[in-house]
Amino acid sequence: MLTANPRGNYHFLPGIAPYSSGATADDGFEVVHVTLHRPVPYRAGLDAIRRYLDDAGRPVHALCGIELRSPVPFTRAGFAEFNRGYCELLEAWDMLVNGVNPIARTNVAPAWQAPSEPSLHAFSYTATYAGDRRTFVVAGAGELRGGPLVQAEVIRPGETTPEALREKAAYVMKAMERRLDGLGVTWADVTATDVYTVCAMDEVLGPAVLDAIGPTAAHGLRWYHARPPIDELDYEMDARGVRLEISL
Repeated sequence: MLTANPRGNYHFLPGIAPYSSGATADDGFEVVHVTLHRPVPYRAGLDAIRRYLDDAGRPVHALCGIELRSPVPFTRAGFAEFNRGYCELLEAWDMLVNGVNPIARTNVAPAWQAPSEPSLHAFSYTATYAGDRRTFVVAGAGELRGGPLVQAEVIRPGETTPEALREKAAYVMKAMERRLDGLGVTWADVTATDVYTVCAMDEVLGPAVLDAIGPTAAHGLRWYHARPPIDELDYEMDARGVRLEISL
């Protein structure tokens, strides 16, 4: 269910402790997506976001999406440890809404030119907007069934055949569709669809992804040669629907 974040001028879909499942701007506001030209260490990057938002006349609570890049995928225990530090930082900033993290997140590990430490790649925030277009950001999701990260089941673990990848991609597509539905939007409202995998997807992307997103396929896909954040996973997606894309 959508939860209001009045200090940030958006509503969000609660997810798990480290991140929400997505966010959509309130009336009179829009989600703006900002990509850094070069990733920077994530703690320094978050401080840079605060300065950017202050210069833009927006409160830090306008931050609604974070995209990170890691040197390599984490083990589940390592990912849990990273998330603890990340959540402590957000708590110190007073970012939580009634104890719930409102900020959507994607965290992947590039196969080439990976950073030497977890780094900030992009972020999303809300800004004032006089139009009526719905804008939003959807957090990344991999082929991990729901529940606590330490217990969640992986779809077809260790398998990367075309059949297994189609099953993984189909599961992730359903997760994306649930999140879009929860935000009150559809694939027709999406302006950017990102796929993260190092697996061969030639036999998968057409039937499992492009057919499913319908007219949005006219925008194409951004395929990042990167791995999901947990070393047991092979495939991840995220999406957004925005009017403004900024390169910083």
